[in-house]
Amino acid sequence: MIVITAPTGNIGRHLLPLLLESAPAHGEELRVVVRDPARLPDAVRARVEVVTGSHGDAGVVDRAFEGADAVFWLVPPDATLAPDDAYLGFTRPAAKALAVHGVGHVVAVSALGRGTPVADRAGLVTASLAMDDLLAGTGAAYRALASPSFFENLLEEADSIRENGVFTDVVDGDRRAPLVAVADLAAVAAGLLLDRSWTGTDSVPVLGPQDLSPHDLARIMTEQFGRPVHYARQPLDELYTTLVGHGLHEAFVQGIVDMKRAKDEGLDAGATRTPDTATPTTFAQWCARTLKPAVLS
Repeated sequence: MIVITAPTGNIGRHLLPLLLESAPAHGEELRVVVRDPARLPDAVRARVEVVTGSHGDAGVVDRAFEGADAVFWLVPPDATLAPDDAYLGFTRPAAKALAVHGVGHVVAVSALGRGTPVADRAGLVTASLAMDDLLAGTGAAYRALASPSFFENLLEEADSIRENGVFTDVVDGDRRAPLVAVADLAAVAAGLLLDRSWTGTDSVPVLGPQDLSPHDLARIMTEQFGRPVHYARQPLDELYTTLVGHGLHEAFVQGIVDMKRAKDEGLDAGATRTPDTATPTTFAQWCARTLKPAVLS
């Protein structure tokens, strides 16, 4: 039995079809934890066991993890909380349930940066790494999917790219770093969940096919869209003010700012890309398939 949390989110909606396709051949049953089962397609609901509720709730995860052999764990973003509450507070009931039910394997979405000089002052990433330690202490074999930023983050910039030909971030325009498509991350997770021959605790870097800078992204988007796209660097204090103005918790916003600052100082630069840590989808491929329709619609 494999339990999937957040099955309708950006990663879960890619992961669940992969598991539905392959699980029967592995003799696996699937259970999902979802707040609103109506968000699952009818064909999916007919093939999985559904536990309704938040996977941050102790009673929900106690029911969901009973009899489970493996769990896919993802903390949904909650900008109403401080980072430690958003990650550690949300995960503590699950950690207890994992230990109580003796779940053998856990795969979780986490972040790059462990062991770097800035890891202890990287905001949301620091909280995510602390979550890894909590889950690794449950007795389950544990794999943290150490992820950089996602291509999909740029979908939030689609309106600005369409209307002004500009996207923003706070990092140096020439700083190259890994980026990855969420579908590729889901594929790595599916492989680990279905082949549970691994033991112990480890991180699994998921690095995409190449490092790219914001200026590289602008060049590729310009080529894909057939019109100029530019990168504008936003000051960190401006980012803070904007996000607080949107009603986000001030401590959570500070966690975002600290994470962004750490990324600009090389947080994601420590992992080595190898055939095992690279993933196949290029930014140009993702841009043509996903971002271009969103921008040009």
